[in-house]
Amino acid sequence: MPHRSRTTAEHTARVADAPSGNWVYRALPRALWPHAQLARWDRPIGWQLLMWPCFWSSALAANVASSPSNLDTIWYPALTAWHLVLFMIGAIAMRGAGCTWNDIVDYRIDAKVARTRSRPLPSRRISRFAATVFVAAQALVGLLVLLQFNWFSVLLGIASLGVVVIYPFAKRFTDWPQLFLGLAFSWGALMGWAALFGELAWPPVLIYIGAIAWTIGYDTIYAHQDKEDDALVGVRSTARLFGSHTKIWLLGFYGVFAAMMLTAFVMTSVAWPAFAGLAIAVAMLGWQIRVLDIDDPDQCLALFKANSRVGLIVFLGLGAAIWA
Repeated sequence: MPHRSRTTAEHTARVADAPSGNWVYRALPRALWPHAQLARWDRPIGWQLLMWPCFWSSALAANVASSPSNLDTIWYPALTAWHLVLFMIGAIAMRGAGCTWNDIVDYRIDAKVARTRSRPLPSRRISRFAATVFVAAQALVGLLVLLQFNWFSVLLGIASLGVVVIYPFAKRFTDWPQLFLGLAFSWGALMGWAALFGELAWPPVLIYIGAIAWTIGYDTIYAHQDKEDDALVGVRSTARLFGSHTKIWLLGFYGVFAAMMLTAFVMTSVAWPAFAGLAIAVAMLGWQIRVLDIDDPDQCLALFKANSRVGLIVFLGLGAAIWA
């Protein structure tokens, strides 16, 4: 009987839509599970998707800086490697802070949605005060990472906070909350370039626009998991807006992503591996559109997660182009 009680208690301490075998539940004491769940450490896909635009921009900047025609910027591989480490740490910290903030804002809505009612706040496994303190702690880590860059990058990073704060409220006043997510999640496309050059130019801006379109696409797929519950509680999304026309919209957004990335690559004269990586990534996105069943929540989640591989392929292409 005691064994059954422990098993039940452990089960109720987990989140319904997170992998039950994640390292969080093996490595961390149960007292820290709610914090890990708020930060989504048990679901790494989020920080990966936040990280890839940073990596793309950093790798594109490295391609330009390492070009024999570049006489203005001193570049060495260790610098870009260091930037990538910082961007990964920053992505984990700021994604965690953003998710925790989102849960604080949405805890009443989450309590009404089947997929989210087991999260720490609606299930009352952590207080809003403790969650707020945790937001501050994660944001402090993000700030420490940001301060490792030049001052232009620091100011640019701080400028992103406005969109981050607004995003959780977007689903209440617009059918396009995925656009606000894209504005926030794609900011790294500006940061990677700024970290190396201390300024912005058209190529990172184009990558930013392309990443926004990519984010709207994959998060629309993700939002189809909750469309029935969202309709009941009044939450708005592009999944509900597009409905049965989702595939057509995805074709447009992924097309914008491809066009913006391609233009940025042409403008910077990167080598052929970057174009090859982009071609493979676009083919993967096309496959997503082809097989998508918006009424299959499990498939929607799987296709959403597949976008991390899309981001990886683009980055590997850009990385290989440096040495081509």
